[in-house]
This record gives sequence, structure tokens and C-alpha cells, in this order.
Amino acid sequence: MRIDIISIFPEYFAPLDVSLIGKARERGILDVHLHQLRDWTHDVHHTVDDTPYGGGPGMVMKPDPWGEAIDDVLAADPAARPRIVVPTPSGVPFTQKLAMEYAAEPWLLFTPARYEGIDSRVMAEYGSRLRVDEVSIGDYVLAGGEVAVLVMVEAVGRLLPGVLGNARSVADDSFAPGAMENLLEGPVYTKPPRWREREVPEILLSGHHGKIARWRRDEALRRTAKNRPELLAALDPQSLDKHDRRLLEELGFPVSGENMAH
Repeated sequence: MRIDIISIFPEYFAPLDVSLIGKARERGILDVHLHQLRDWTHDVHHTVDDTPYGGGPGMVMKPDPWGEAIDDVLAADPAARPRIVVPTPSGVPFTQKLAMEYAAEPWLLFTPARYEGIDSRVMAEYGSRLRVDEVSIGDYVLAGGEVAVLVMVEAVGRLLPGVLGNARSVADDSFAPGAMENLLEGPVYTKPPRWREREVPEILLSGHHGKIARWRRDEALRRTAKNRPELLAALDPQSLDKHDRRLLEELGFPVSGENMAH
């Protein structure tokens, strides 16, 4: 996969040289290109922002440097069509499902903004011929989109074949399609079996894979009910067995017909 990132702070992406993503880059699984937006300015101060039309606080990133930068990045492979990802708190939520969708793309172009964002004409221009996604990593505002790009690149990169040592890890992730869709992963344990008077749950030492799987699903349901109860409403009733339904009723989330009710 190729990833291009245009930013006024390309040095912000030094973490992409370490850990799993760094190893994926070394092995050629992930090809990351960083670009300094100011390289496409033409004044002595390398200006990338100006006051907003209509008044109001803050500054807006100018369309000219962004347009020239994106054009030059696209020219690197005229036959290909990257998917452009614009980090913004006003975008659609970034989810595990979207991360998996991005992991299937051959080329992603990230455009992290600063100030009040990028002049809206820029994405309207490219959205007329490319897929442009405005994406939010949460309901809060950051100083810039760079940290959001780091989050998304790591979430996407770890899904690429050959990045994780154990490919099955993806299937057990919170929110993963299948058994874990709309569920949070439950608690995990390792050696020693006893630490500071705290024991590992006996079921995990039993070697009974069926009972362990049942326990893990129960704990996922419990944690989801406690930390993200709104996710339970999105569970497919057809995916719930009698044990699931009984546990959810005990937790205060009875399943009624085709819908979840609380």
C-alpha cells in the first residue's frame, strides 16, 4: 500500500518509523511519502493560511498550495486514483470497519489541516473525480489533523497482510466483523497465574476451548454494556444465542423480537 501525507509538519510523523508500522515500511508492505505543504507556496513567508470570508475567528488554509500539492502527488502515478482522507471533527466516525475498507485500498492520500481547516473548494474540486472522505477520530477538537492521521495509519497498517505476527489477532479485535462486531474485547491475562494475590480466571487455565470462547464472549458483552452500552443496540439479534440473550437480560439489556431495548 502507498500512503501520501501532505502537512505543514511532516516531522510529526516520525512515529511511523517505529514498531509495527516501521517494520512494515522496512519490508516494503507500506510505502509512506511525506510532503511539506509549504513547498508549494510562492511568497517569501511561505504562507498557507488567510482570514475567513464572512468573518469570524481563526484562519483558513488557502486553496492554492493545497491544489498544487495534491496535483503533484497525483502526478506521481497518473494511472492510479488514490482515496483522499481528510481528518476533521465534522467528518464521519473512523471505525474498525472503515479501517478494513481502507486496508483494501492500494493508495491513500491524507490531508491533515491546521487552523480552521482547508478552503472547502479544494475537496469539492477533487471530490468531483476522486473518492474524498472527511473522517473524524472522535468528538473533540485537536490542534491539527496530524495526530488523527497517525491513528488512522496505525489502525489501517496493522490490517495489511504480513504486518501482524499472528493474523488471527485481527479477528479478535474489538469491533472486528463477525463475533466481535459492535463488541469491546474483554479482559486479557498472561503469566504468572497469580500476581499480588490476584488470580487469573480459572476457566482460562482449563484448556477447554469451547468454555473459554464462551467466557470471552460473556466478558465482551459485560464490558460493552458497562463502557459502551449504545453499541448493544446495534447488535444483530440473529447473531445472539440463548446464552447471549439471557446474559444481556441480566445486564439490563433485554432482547425483544428483532430489536435491542434498554
